[in-house]
Amino acid sequence: MKDLSDDSQYLLEGIKNGSAEAFELFYERYHAFVYSVAFKVLQDPLEAEDICHDIFIEISHKAESYNPKKGSVEAWLAIRTRSRSIDLLRRKQKIMTEELPEPNKAANLNPVEEKVIQRLDHQLVLSALNQLPEAQRKAVYGSYFKEFTHRDLAARLKQPLGTVKSLVRYGIKNMRKQLVQSRTFEREGDE
Repeated sequence: MKDLSDDSQYLLEGIKNGSAEAFELFYERYHAFVYSVAFKVLQDPLEAEDICHDIFIEISHKAESYNPKKGSVEAWLAIRTRSRSIDLLRRKQKIMTEELPEPNKAANLNPVEEKVIQRLDHQLVLSALNQLPEAQRKAVYGSYFKEFTHRDLAARLKQPLGTVKSLVRYGIKNMRKQLVQSRTFEREGDE
């Protein structure tokens, strides 16, 4: 008989067939890994533990969803964990934005003030864009300012489609951080 602790795919097969021992060994092997992926995205130990718990419950019911032709067990777990973590962040962000009242700009600003604010916002965005690494800057600029599709952008940049999508995603994330920082400094200066 094969030693269950040797092969992750064999453990998944055991989980699929209802083996508690296989699940326990799989959990022991990958709990720290799944937790670390979740924590890296969420930056909250309790939420990372919740995601980790959810991932292992899902595996206990859907171990057959792993396809060795698509990658390693570690990659499969990382993708599931990261996706689940990002979904949680999006749900939290949506809840937070739904709670904020919509500002009525027309009632509070005259057209000149509105144009000044738009120009300042435009300058902040350009400044944040210029601070990105070159590859991210080209991807974000092409995607949002030139309105190229990701596929067209991949051809123009001579990069794989997945790379271009990642560059755009990380570029936007980095710009968002810079914009939040600049607005934080702005508010501190007003006090």
